[in-house]
Amino acid sequence: MNGLKLPLMNAPVLPSEALQRVAAEAVRRSHAAEPPTGRKLPLRVGSRASPLALVQTRNFLTRLTRFCPVLRDMGAFQEYQISTEGDRNQVQRLAEIGGKGLFAKEIHEALVAGRIDFAVHSLKDLETNLPPGLVLACTLKREDARDALILRDRDVVVDPQRPYDCLPEGALIGCASVRRQAQMLHVRPDLRFCLLRGNVQTRLDKLRAGACEATLLALAGLRRLGMEDRVDVVLEPDQMLPASGQGIVGVTVRESDLELRELLSAIEDPEARAVSTAERALLAELDGSCRTPIGGYARIENGVLKLSGMIASEDGTFLLHREIEGAPLEAARLGTELADELRRDTPAHIFDEMRRP
Repeated sequence: MNGLKLPLMNAPVLPSEALQRVAAEAVRRSHAAEPPTGRKLPLRVGSRASPLALVQTRNFLTRLTRFCPVLRDMGAFQEYQISTEGDRNQVQRLAEIGGKGLFAKEIHEALVAGRIDFAVHSLKDLETNLPPGLVLACTLKREDARDALILRDRDVVVDPQRPYDCLPEGALIGCASVRRQAQMLHVRPDLRFCLLRGNVQTRLDKLRAGACEATLLALAGLRRLGMEDRVDVVLEPDQMLPASGQGIVGVTVRESDLELRELLSAIEDPEARAVSTAERALLAELDGSCRTPIGGYARIENGVLKLSGMIASEDGTFLLHREIEGAPLEAARLGTELADELRRDTPAHIFDEMRRP
């Protein structure tokens, strides 16, 4: 984070020397009768196989090749789809089968083994402690971090200031996130919850078929899939604090691969790096996992980083919200400091419940 400078809006990003070297190698490969020298092409980009993951990966490649079209034309990059345990098992909560790291485990195994060169992730699904030898090399510009409420009955009248009032008494909510569940129960303790997992379209299909009366999805994913019209209510952060990293795409590489890390510096978004650093520091300090109702959301306003944090009991009877602000260069410290404050003001039994088998 040292030397962080926030870019001007719409400022052009110039290709790094590493990006230019890869482009030159692609040109040599296209004209050479013998195998090219230097780094082997194409560079392989690992991704989950879900529609949203593939859209994010292709957007990443578009961003990377925008400054050097020859990279696209010469096939310098290759998409590599990987099935993960988190995607294959749709009948259990992630906390029951190993946590959100299951969305990255097989991908990172391929990265460590050298079968892929990059890995593209939704940052909110990436574990806070990466496997040894891997680093988060790049964060892309954040899409809208807010959550969206999706209703089966789209004819009901919704008050944006009191969005949960549109749900009938005892309504069944399809949800796999304890963070979302706890915040809804804090306002509406009468609500009931059922497990609803799967990709975005699968969840919407189950909702339409009557599996539940409402569900919640990240607005960023719906926007990236061109499905924003399915949103009934956009929940403001004071109504539903987002997950740490929500709306940000992160790219991991091998720590030793200095050339690729330099290449990715061409498309790094400094603001996304600052806010995600604060949010992930908060989560790491609180030992956040899929069974922990924790929210973290940072933004930069007039050069000041403002971080909101939330911790709750799973049943919503306890919910604590705190905020902190400071310089973007202090992102990691701010996240740790806010986490310490939340921990200090949270009853010990809340953490005991989080750690129970």
